[in-house]
Amino acid sequence: MKVQKRIAWYMYDWSSSAFSTTVVTVFLGPYLTNLAESQAGVSGVLEIAGIDIAAGSFFPYCVSISVLLQAILLPIIASFADKKDNKQGLLLLCASIGSVATMGFYGIDSSVVILGGLLFILANTAYGASIVFYNAMLLDIAEQHERDEVSSKGFAFGYLGGGLLLLLNILFFLQKDSFGIDTGHAVRICLTSAGVWWLIFTVLPFVFVGRESSLYHEKEKGLNSWKQLIHTCKQLKKYPQTLLFLLAFTLYNDGIQTVITMSAQFGQEELGLSLAELQGAILLVQFIALFGALFFNKIAQKTSTKTSILISLCIWGCVILYGYAFLPKHSAMHFYALSSVIAIVLGGSQALSRSYFSSIIPKGKETEYFSFYELTDRGTSWLGPLAFGLAFQYSGSYRIALLILLVFFISGALLLLSVHTQKAQQAILD
Repeated sequence: MKVQKRIAWYMYDWSSSAFSTTVVTVFLGPYLTNLAESQAGVSGVLEIAGIDIAAGSFFPYCVSISVLLQAILLPIIASFADKKDNKQGLLLLCASIGSVATMGFYGIDSSVVILGGLLFILANTAYGASIVFYNAMLLDIAEQHERDEVSSKGFAFGYLGGGLLLLLNILFFLQKDSFGIDTGHAVRICLTSAGVWWLIFTVLPFVFVGRESSLYHEKEKGLNSWKQLIHTCKQLKKYPQTLLFLLAFTLYNDGIQTVITMSAQFGQEELGLSLAELQGAILLVQFIALFGALFFNKIAQKTSTKTSILISLCIWGCVILYGYAFLPKHSAMHFYALSSVIAIVLGGSQALSRSYFSSIIPKGKETEYFSFYELTDRGTSWLGPLAFGLAFQYSGSYRIALLILLVFFISGALLLLSVHTQKAQQAILD
């Protein structure tokens, strides 16, 4: 039964990763940017609610807004989930909302670009919420000494599932002319397929994963969600090392997520690469990252989880510097080479960060604490996209926008160096 529960848990990463790969990373950014540029015309500026927004900044701003909404909603929803011990039911609800919103992209064209942004905000908010509950379930299916391995395998399943659907979409996209379908229509079909994939494969965790409470679950009666949120924030002060890691993770993973989210837009607008070339690069990332997640788990076994994360952050910093100073335009091969390096460190830095965090949070508070963690986890960063969008808006340069992200990696690594693992683990036992 334990094996079945883990496989079911892995399968949610398989299903939801279709949203982060096909929608967030590959198709939606360039598509919404093109629609925004078309609606903006020669001025290159959209006027939304009386505010002038550069067309190239529209998608990054949508990402930031979705995460600001999560910052308000997720801790409240999470405290309710811990009290009711209903992670799975809330995961299913959020996944259903997100997948249906994703299917709605089929009707988006240049006349309703703002509606496209709103659908993405809804879908990404729901996606982020579902991942909170998914991450919190890690403590229910794995003991502490197993979590590096289980977390890494979860990411590996995600890369495989997301990569498989992306491969199918790329094959369809390359054959679109034989079907008599134009580029815009083909993109909308690919976006819709991610919503269908997400919804269908989400059913599996609820078939195989039982409804048992966590072994460490502790219900706190009499507290409403707002009071529980305030209570959790106050409790964080009792765990300074856990709080320090959260701050470090917020910074460096915001940089990681921004690279992932903006890579297709950067490749299209700054490097002049075609959509087919970008699709190939990101597909390459998915399958190399699968092995990267497992490889960094081996490094963690030889050194430590924290050391492995720091190694990955050093490589991330080198990636940013190379992309800013040396990555040539119109060279798909250079972009592919850089993407391969990103793929190797991507899964490791994310999977090990999740398992490390799970080892330094109090038992019975998993969902609440992972709600804070999720505010900068997969596809839900906001500081990075906001900084990226503002840098482009005021400099007009995507390379300057990319270089800004180096601040996130350096500051995050320095904070992580200051985290004392043994003190963090002792604090949650006291």
